[in-house]
Amino acid sequence: MPHLLYVEASPRKERSASIEVAHAFLEAWRARHPDGTVDTLDVWNTDLPEFDGEALAAKYAGLAGEALSPAQDAAWGAIRALAGRFQAADLLVFGVPMWNYTIPYKLKHLFDLVSQKDLLFSFDERGQNGLLTAKAVVINARGVAIGADFPAEIYDHQSTYMATWLRMVGITDVHQIAVEKGLMGADLDRESRAKGRAEAEALAATL
Repeated sequence: MPHLLYVEASPRKERSASIEVAHAFLEAWRARHPDGTVDTLDVWNTDLPEFDGEALAAKYAGLAGEALSPAQDAAWGAIRALAGRFQAADLLVFGVPMWNYTIPYKLKHLFDLVSQKDLLFSFDERGQNGLLTAKAVVINARGVAIGADFPAEIYDHQSTYMATWLRMVGITDVHQIAVEKGLMGADLDRESRAKGRAEAEALAATL
């Protein structure tokens, strides 16, 4: 049965455009895959461990092929468990609001934890190789439209960051949906959300 990991990165919950459109995708995906399973990882309500001294020591001990101390093993165990949720997924779905033209710090925290050698990627003298084979859907919510006065090559560190991270861990089959103009008035917000929901539902019918 197909397994989906949904990563929720907005703390706004019922007011969030990224969550609203992501839920539309999930509902359509569940209808298409009644035997499928969904794991929700809400970065605001998940106890994300600090990437602190013990975690860093565990990382470098592993890179050097050294045995981990009990404290290091405990720190690395929490990171392995989070990474395992990505490893188990056939499809990754992200609901991502734009904060200061990039992603929320809690989502970056999650990526910094799980993006480790031999968990989500490997590397050797030939270069870096991602280890994930899932497909990915990213819902990008923005208060303004990227383009015109906000050219993507300068301002969009949201969808580009997500594409870069996904490629780093091996995922090249990526679909991104933009939900824009959320801060440009109620009518434009409703219109953008409705367009995003329709796009998400159509995409879910193909995955």
